Amino acid sequence: MNRFAFGFALALLGASATSAFAADDVVNLTLKNHKFSPDGVTIPAGKKVKFVVKNLDATPAEFESDDFKAEKVVPAGKSVEILVGPLNAGTYEFHDEYHEAQSKTHLTVK
Repeated sequence: MNRFAFGFALALLGASATSAFAADDVVNLTLKNHKFSPDGVTIPAGKKVKFVVKNLDATPAEFESDDFKAEKVVPAGKSVEILVGPLNAGTYEFHDEYHEAQSKTHLTVK
């Protein structure tokens, strides 16, 4: 019986660990016509946030920021997850490297 209780406790602990990212800790971004939506994002300072980037274009994109050191290819019609932060308060740029002029936007950290 003690093994069952121990196993159940471990299962509960694992379930709480998998939900470590609350809804507020996830930023959903869409890339369409080589532009991010929403245009501009705000996250809390000192906290790690998961960006879910969905590419609705027919060509691949590359999510990139030189400011907060992130880089990940997003295949056409697919989504990727990128962990961002924790960052200090400020404004950071990010873009699609393949279409930088069209896609530049910003991340505000407060």
